[in-house]
Amino acid sequence: GGYGMLVGPAATKDDIEMFRMKVKARPERYIAQPTLALSTCPTLTEQGIAPRHLDLRPFVLLGDRMRLEPGGLTRVALRKGSLVVNSSQGGGTKDTWVLEE
Repeated sequence: GGYGMLVGPAATKDDIEMFRMKVKARPERYIAQPTLALSTCPTLTEQGIAPRHLDLRPFVLLGDRMRLEPGGLTRVALRKGSLVVNSSQGGGTKDTWVLEE
């Protein structure tokens, strides 16, 4: 995931035009999704503690009833200002614990 993306709000006019040509040439290779407003969290970087964007993937089990597991996967964008949290694109992870239901 995360290869060949264009993050619209961060793109230049040249980036958008180049991407438009790629999509026109092979539209079946692309999907569109909204840019989400991601939260940030303190993250240890080479320069010290700095905010980085993240998203949460909670683990929810469904059987006789729905149950939220006491944890999840938080994916974090390690590059300053990046909204891309995919590990294949330089993102990282953080442990997440649910302390109360």
